[in-house]
Amino acid sequence: MKRGGSPDRPRDGLPLDRRAVIAEALARLAPRLPDFEAEAVLDRALRSPGLRGAVPETAAWLALTAFARHAFTEYDDLLDEGYDRDSARHFVLDDMNAMLAEWGCRRRVSDEAEIEAGEDDLPEA
Repeated sequence: MKRGGSPDRPRDGLPLDRRAVIAEALARLAPRLPDFEAEAVLDRALRSPGLRGAVPETAAWLALTAFARHAFTEYDDLLDEGYDRDSARHFVLDDMNAMLAEWGCRRRVSDEAEIEAGEDDLPEA
């Protein structure tokens, strides 16, 4: 990307649809993510007010990890049982990373990364 360029603009300067740009980032990040789940992740990335200004790769990652946490782990049940957010995230970390691996994602979530920031820290759309 050229200096001063936008992550949502290709080199020829024509604007791209933000959904398409995030979809490309998501496909690189999790190449085996099924289409149905990819659509849900994209919807989450586009609905979240906190991700509107995020670089597409960041929006894709945060939406993907939040989706995995809420849809494929016991995270919400742990919160309902009274666990605090950091403890619940710790307990579902292995399940989240297993889902990411299944989707072909080489990047993993760590306890430290979960404590620093997460899409759950952003307002829900």
